[in-house]
Amino acid sequence: MAFEGLAGRLQETMNKIRGKGKVNEADVKEMMREVRLALLEADVNFKVVKQFIKTVSERAVGSEVMKSLTPGQQVIKIVQEELTTLMGGEESKIAVADKPPTVVMMVGLQGAGKTTTTGKLANLLRKKYNRKPLLVAADIYRPAAIKQLETLGKQLDMPVFSLGDQVSPVEIAKQAIAKAKEDHLDYVLIDTAGRLHIDTELMDELVAVKEIANPSEILLVVDSMTGQDAVNVAESFNNQLDITGVVLTKLDGDTRGGAALSIRSVTEKPIKFVGMGEKMEALESFHPDRMASRILGMGDVLSLIEKAQVTVDEDKARELEQKVKDMSMTLDDFLEQLQQVRQMGPLDELLKMMPGANKMKGLDSMQVDEKQLTHIEAIIKSMTKAEKDHPDIINANRRKRIARGSGRPIQEVNRLLKQFNEMKKMMKQMSGMGGTGKGKKKRGGGFGNFKLPF
Repeated sequence: MAFEGLAGRLQETMNKIRGKGKVNEADVKEMMREVRLALLEADVNFKVVKQFIKTVSERAVGSEVMKSLTPGQQVIKIVQEELTTLMGGEESKIAVADKPPTVVMMVGLQGAGKTTTTGKLANLLRKKYNRKPLLVAADIYRPAAIKQLETLGKQLDMPVFSLGDQVSPVEIAKQAIAKAKEDHLDYVLIDTAGRLHIDTELMDELVAVKEIANPSEILLVVDSMTGQDAVNVAESFNNQLDITGVVLTKLDGDTRGGAALSIRSVTEKPIKFVGMGEKMEALESFHPDRMASRILGMGDVLSLIEKAQVTVDEDKARELEQKVKDMSMTLDDFLEQLQQVRQMGPLDELLKMMPGANKMKGLDSMQVDEKQLTHIEAIIKSMTKAEKDHPDIINANRRKRIARGSGRPIQEVNRLLKQFNEMKKMMKQMSGMGGTGKGKKKRGGGFGNFKLPF
């Protein structure tokens, strides 16, 4: 994921000062030198780094820190707060027009992932906010973009408005908005044309679309892998169009993260969303405070909970909780849980959101092979209904048959059955633990500390 290099350097620097009983100006100066190098290596804009170091240094040598009982912790708190401020301070939510539909222009250069991001945003609006979006194919210069948006619309089961590549983008936008009003849709997401580089022709067209569409949002999609170039692109688009926000794509890739830390300061426009993968669910609202916590190795439990809320069926979770209590959980239930967790995203990324995950040895290099999860599914699906409901009946002959049916070694079948039994016992113990006050019980369900068999 992005920021890994920066996170590693900053966490190492923070750990040096964390437990210090006393902190003097020399300590702060040394730490700030390390932080400055870490930020520059992460491709953060030089002027942004200079101002950040100045602000943190002034606060860190203040009397309230030096006289504190935990000065090391206070300095870390200041770094976290200033990182949060640097990235925008708080979440900037997508606009909602007083009178629907809310029009959103998606702009950016070719290759930034604009069309895919348009589909992801439509999916997010429907799932998280229960909105009804209309996707608009207004990139008439790239027929593949029109086809791609139509394909995404079918995949998401959402309406796509297109007039082909012979009608002007201005006319397409005008008719699309009329269509959205007629069909009582909430959002109009206009996928505009891009170029390999910024030119006058492109900007003139976007300005014309802006004038006719009167958008509530102009979201600039930029590829975070391009580093400082992303900041320069953002600055140019903002000067011409007065953008309302930025969407950073490929933040899950091998990027140094400097763009995310620089764009807000340079353009004074918020990062509203970040792309964290290729799936349609892989677009997240950007929370500066949570990102700062992740960079400093403090975890991001809130984002983890939100992912779970989107993907986990509450009724099924309650049903599973009851099954855990009375020890009637089956392998079918386990398979369903596994599939829901897979929908939340890569397991190694989910683990990194847990507080203290940065201290787990080998986690940075850990990668869960999706094929292994597929193998588990194959093993369970090779069982009969009776075997899935009552794994105790699976004797040696049945194990051989299941191994043959799933195409997996018998050792994997044995391991899965053993781990499943261990998990059932552990979850039974967890569900019986007392809660906090007024007889509340600790909620069951989920994987707990169960170690997946791969």
